[in-house]
Amino acid sequence: MNETAGVRFRRLHRAQVITEELPERRHKGSSTYSGKVFQVTLLSLGGFLLLPLLVVILILESPIHPEVFSLKEPPLMKGCWEPNLKLREAQRLYEDQILGPESIANMGDVFFTGTADGKLLKLIGRRIVTVTTLGRPPCGSREDEPTCGRPLGIRVGPNGTLFVADAYLGMFEVNPTTGEATRLVSGGQVVSGRKLSFINDLTVTQDGRKVYFTDSSSRWQRRDYLHLIMEATADGRVLEYDTETKELTVIMENLRFPNGIQLLPDEESVLVAETTMARIRRVHVAGLNKGGMDTFVDNLPGFPDNVRPSSSGGYWVTMSAVRPNPGFSMLDFLSQRPWVKKFIFKLFSQEVLMKFVPRYSLVAELHDGGVCTRSFHDPAGLVAAYVSEAHEHDGNLYIGSFRSPYIAVLDLRRV
Repeated sequence: MNETAGVRFRRLHRAQVITEELPERRHKGSSTYSGKVFQVTLLSLGGFLLLPLLVVILILESPIHPEVFSLKEPPLMKGCWEPNLKLREAQRLYEDQILGPESIANMGDVFFTGTADGKLLKLIGRRIVTVTTLGRPPCGSREDEPTCGRPLGIRVGPNGTLFVADAYLGMFEVNPTTGEATRLVSGGQVVSGRKLSFINDLTVTQDGRKVYFTDSSSRWQRRDYLHLIMEATADGRVLEYDTETKELTVIMENLRFPNGIQLLPDEESVLVAETTMARIRRVHVAGLNKGGMDTFVDNLPGFPDNVRPSSSGGYWVTMSAVRPNPGFSMLDFLSQRPWVKKFIFKLFSQEVLMKFVPRYSLVAELHDGGVCTRSFHDPAGLVAAYVSEAHEHDGNLYIGSFRSPYIAVLDLRRV
C-alpha cells in the first residue's frame, strides 16, 4: 500500500468521538415543543374563560352614570389635622344592643336616637326604651329598609317634641312620652319636579316654626349611598318646611350629596355638609341674602357627615373616610375617571366595595371661617367606627354611627 492510499484509509476510518450533544439537542427540541403546546393550551383556556366575562362586562349596564368633577389636592394632615389616637379614649355604650345610631339628641340626661331597625329609642341610663317605630316590619335587610324606615337626623323642638328625618318615610314630629308620631313631610313625594328620595338631616328654629332639611338625592335612596357618592350626582337639595302654613319650599339645589345641616345662631343661614365635595357650604335661608350660598370651609381632609354645635361656639364635624396627605385617596383618584367607576360597579356590589374602603374616624371642631381648632382621630376605626355625628352634652362628646352597634362617648376633659 502506497503512502497516498494509506492516508485515504486513515481518513475513511477516523475514529468517531461519541458525545451527548445529539441526544441533548433532541431532548431540548422536545422540551421546547412541549412548552409551546402548554402555553397555547393555557392561553386558549384563559381566553375561553375570560371571553364570556369580557362580553358580560361590555353588555352589562353600569348602575351608575358618573360625572367628572375635581377636588383640590387634600390638605396636609398637620397642625390641627395632625393624626392622633385621642378618639380611641372613647368608651362604648349599649354595645351590641343598638345598631346604627346615626344621630343623637337629648333632654337633660335622657338621650334619643334612631336605629337601623326603624326604631326611635329613648336611652335612660342603661335602659333602652322604644319610643315608636315609624315604618312597618320586617326590618333588618336592605330590601326592607324603604318600608321599615331609617331614622337619621333627630332634633329636640321648643315644645319638648322630637323632629325626626326618616330617609324614606319623611319628616315627623314625635311625642317622646306617648310615642305619637305626626308626619309633616312625606318621603317620595315630588317637590318642584324632583322626588324626595333621600331625606337626611334637619335643623329647627328656636320658635319651632321653620324646619330646614337636606334631601341628599332625587335619584338615589339611602341604601344606595355609595352609588350616590361614586356617581357624584348634583341633585341634592336644601328645603324649608313651615309648620304653620304647611308650605314646603326648595331653598337650594344642585348640591352633591348634601348631608348634615345646622342652623346658625342668627337663623338666617344654615351650614350644609356637601359630602362628595369634601366641604361645608353656608346657605342663606332668610334675610337679604336668602337664596344665596357661599363656602364655610373648603377642601376638608375627609368627607363630612353631620354638623352639630360645640359649647365653645364652634361646630363638631364627623368624617368616616379621609383623604390622607401624604397618602392615597381612592375617591380623589376616581373623581376624574368615571369609566373606572362604571367598570367597578359592573363587577362588585356596594356591600363588597364597602369592605375595601379604609376605615378612619375623624371628629373635628371648626370655628368661624372654617378654622380647625382641634381634632380627634381613630385610625382604622378600632374604637369608634363609621362615625356620623358628634353630639356634645355636659363635657362629653356622644358619637353616633351609621352602622356600628354602639354609641361612643368621649370625655372632653381628658383630651
